[in-house]
Amino acid sequence: MTTGSLLIPTENDYLDAHAGQEQQQQYQQLWQTKLKNKTNPHGQLEFPWDFEPVQGFFKQSDPATDDAVFNYATDRMGRLASWKDIIQQLIQLNQEAPDNVEYKLLFLARHGNGYHNQVVEAYGLDRWNKELHKLGKIDGIEYGPDPQLTPLGMAQAEENHRLWQQELKEGAPVPSKFFVSPLQRSCKTLQITWNDLKPRDKVPYVDELIRETIGRNLCDKRSPKRVIKERFPEFNTDGVVDEEDVLYHDDERESMVDQSIRINKFLQKLFESDYNLKAGKVDKHLAEDHIFIATYSHAGTIRSFINVLGHRNFTISTGGMLPVVVKGTRRS
Repeated sequence: MTTGSLLIPTENDYLDAHAGQEQQQQYQQLWQTKLKNKTNPHGQLEFPWDFEPVQGFFKQSDPATDDAVFNYATDRMGRLASWKDIIQQLIQLNQEAPDNVEYKLLFLARHGNGYHNQVVEAYGLDRWNKELHKLGKIDGIEYGPDPQLTPLGMAQAEENHRLWQQELKEGAPVPSKFFVSPLQRSCKTLQITWNDLKPRDKVPYVDELIRETIGRNLCDKRSPKRVIKERFPEFNTDGVVDEEDVLYHDDERESMVDQSIRINKFLQKLFESDYNLKAGKVDKHLAEDHIFIATYSHAGTIRSFINVLGHRNFTISTGGMLPVVVKGTRRS
């Protein structure tokens, strides 16, 4: 995979990754002043886990890497060592960690090119923001609600399939858990990428917590739960509670601050699932079994992951992926 990659960041991808610095700072301030020590009626912390990125595993965490042109698909996913060494280091970090600390490697994947992306590229971001975001069709192109992947998007997922196929041959781990947005562009990207590469018992879990920024843009309104189940019967849809999309509103867009809180809740749930509350410590066996986690979501979602984790801003193309080693520390 040295030539002809389709996973090339665009100018709009760069803007998605770097705009909104003010809201990024607002979230950090809110975290420090309110969320970090917020308790429930029982006096327990609602957000007991702190998160930070761990450098030295992937080029993407290095400030010297030019994210506007970097392509993980032509650079061994950006890894700085063999998979054997990466896996061994992460196992060792978890084995030697204090009782309240856990390490994970998150593969934060973005869906392939969708018809809404095609419309933005064809008609421009200004026109999108003024009118096209609320429409579902233009010049015969249907792009909302819940648009499909374009042929380019499917080809990007197929490129990721070949990349993972090669990386698995070189010792890459199959993630122990797969989480996916309920929007079909993310579900289809996961389905194509991992076709025949993962065991069938590793069932992707559809989770509304990692869906795209909610509201205003019709492309971000999900399909009914029954439709998701019909399209992707092999996925677990228990995480989709309501039949219809009750979270979406035409006249209101979720802020980056609110989306970051939502992503923090996802990460809290993920790390807490390996914590033995009764014993007051991380279950070392679960921690080792659940080091590698894959999520399939969106540009806005990954931007919020970056915000919560404290990772450097990083441009991700449609169909792209950002690997992040995360250290979680639980406060009590």
